[in-house]
Amino acid sequence: MARPDLTDEKREAFLPIVAEAFARLGYRRTTTATLAKLCGVRENVLYRLWPDKKAMFLAAMRYVYDRSVRIWEEQAAGGPEGTAATRILAYESRHLGELGLHRILFAGLSETDDPEIREHLKGTYRRFERWIRRRIESHRKLAGGRRGPDAELVAWALVGLGTIAMVGREIGLFPAGRRARLIEEGGRLLLDGGAP
Repeated sequence: MARPDLTDEKREAFLPIVAEAFARLGYRRTTTATLAKLCGVRENVLYRLWPDKKAMFLAAMRYVYDRSVRIWEEQAAGGPEGTAATRILAYESRHLGELGLHRILFAGLSETDDPEIREHLKGTYRRFERWIRRRIESHRKLAGGRRGPDAELVAWALVGLGTIAMVGREIGLFPAGRRARLIEEGGRLLLDGGAP
């Protein structure tokens, strides 16, 4: 009898470890030897799951998106107060960047000479924009069809707001309370089209 193929399960089990390593060390400083050691396996095991280090890095980028959306969906589904969009903003005002996974995307920015990494990074940011835009559109419907700036532009502005807040977190530009206000108040202004 053939042994069951556990490739997907192993990949899923190792991916958080791989992502954390890339978040902590960046793309260039992370070696497959380091990744294997952290996963508790030999390098050849990782190479059975991913063809090379770049594939591991691209998988880590996908993980950033998937993990973010999973958290946001939990926030969107919970609680009677506000809309999904306002609950997500409230959550992010308290927790933005605390997992450190955004550093994977930041590391990708230093690798944009590689066309595959650049395209994957573009795709990741576009998926974030589309997901956020749908929450904005839903928020506006629940707010009585309130019109505001173009939802796509607002979504990109929210991505930018989150990015500058994470940069601020990394370099100590804003204290935690100021970062929280930036996300909560700035996000609400964008979400509601400047309405009080």
